[in-house]
Amino acid sequence: MSGPGEVLDLIRERRASTRGDVLEVTGMSRMTVATRIDALLEAGLIVESGTERVSAGRPSRRLEFNTAHAHVIAANVDTTHTTVALTDLAGQVTVEEPIEVAVADGPDVTLNAIAEHARHLLARAGIDRGDVAAIALSIPGPVDPDTQRPSQPPIMPGWDAYPIPEHLGDALGVPVLVSNDADAAALGEQRAAHPDSRSLCFLKVSSGIGTGIVLGGRVYRGADGGAGDIGHVKIAGHGDLLCQCGAHGCLAAVASGRAVARALTELGKPAASASDVGAYLTEGDPDAARLAQEAGRVIGEVVATVVSLLNPSEVVLGGMLASPPLLAGVRETLYPRSLPRATRHLSISQSTLGERATVVGLAAMVVEREYSASAVNTALARS
Repeated sequence: MSGPGEVLDLIRERRASTRGDVLEVTGMSRMTVATRIDALLEAGLIVESGTERVSAGRPSRRLEFNTAHAHVIAANVDTTHTTVALTDLAGQVTVEEPIEVAVADGPDVTLNAIAEHARHLLARAGIDRGDVAAIALSIPGPVDPDTQRPSQPPIMPGWDAYPIPEHLGDALGVPVLVSNDADAAALGEQRAAHPDSRSLCFLKVSSGIGTGIVLGGRVYRGADGGAGDIGHVKIAGHGDLLCQCGAHGCLAAVASGRAVARALTELGKPAASASDVGAYLTEGDPDAARLAQEAGRVIGEVVATVVSLLNPSEVVLGGMLASPPLLAGVRETLYPRSLPRATRHLSISQSTLGERATVVGLAAMVVEREYSASAVNTALARS
């Protein structure tokens, strides 16, 4: 028989929004449903608000997951900068701070800075650590799904197999979750901008290039956390270009923000990073736009294979290079190189969430783990 945790799952996933819905979906007795819902209400895990109109009888109170039940510390580590935010369980930011550390500074320096700023944010917001569900961290590299440690990250020297959960757990005394940044952003996009999507690919084009894949509302990480790492697919005719991973001819070496920055610099327009390229694009620089579109064409060739393999309903472009020129370039090559059946209902768009997608995704990952049916049933039985 379903416990309170299973009922919470129904409400969180919007498969049930009233007591009557829970009765219909579970087949449990009215008394059992009332007991389960009362337990969730007493624990503050759900709230009743407004009314849900029904065809006959009295309107039913609407049941909703209580996103204010706890807080999440969300840390987004990028190649050139890091941001730490305090959010609710829906990823709505309460306070946030940028940190002047990057992956090149190494795990000890980066994680110590994150812990220090997290403590500062909690004090600033007047929130006790006991009210924090978890700290969730995104990194620009693959994450082993079993250990939650970086798994041979190509652009994160010194981070391979580093015990991030243990380091932050000891420093902050809260549960820790670690995710690849594209995976977190993909889930955030699906939850906030495409809630009805059954299959979504988020393409992050910044210093590197990666893809987050959401199938059936769940992130697909692969056997070792390497799913979607398309930045290191080899591109024919570019064997002279050295990638950060040490290999030659990778997609990232040809079409990433770092590659476009190098091309801009050669044209006399100094650019040291993907963020510099993003600034040129925002200003409407014609050379940056042309180079971004050319990069998009190369990226589209690789993403065409992803689309033909997974047949997603959405491909969403994000990262520092996300722009109309990049989008146009991807479309130019993706459609001709993909099966018509795979693109018949495909939407290719630019992210409207920006970096918020990662924060929303990290909060969603925390909820999936800390508020799973088994976790909730165990917690309520203990209390």
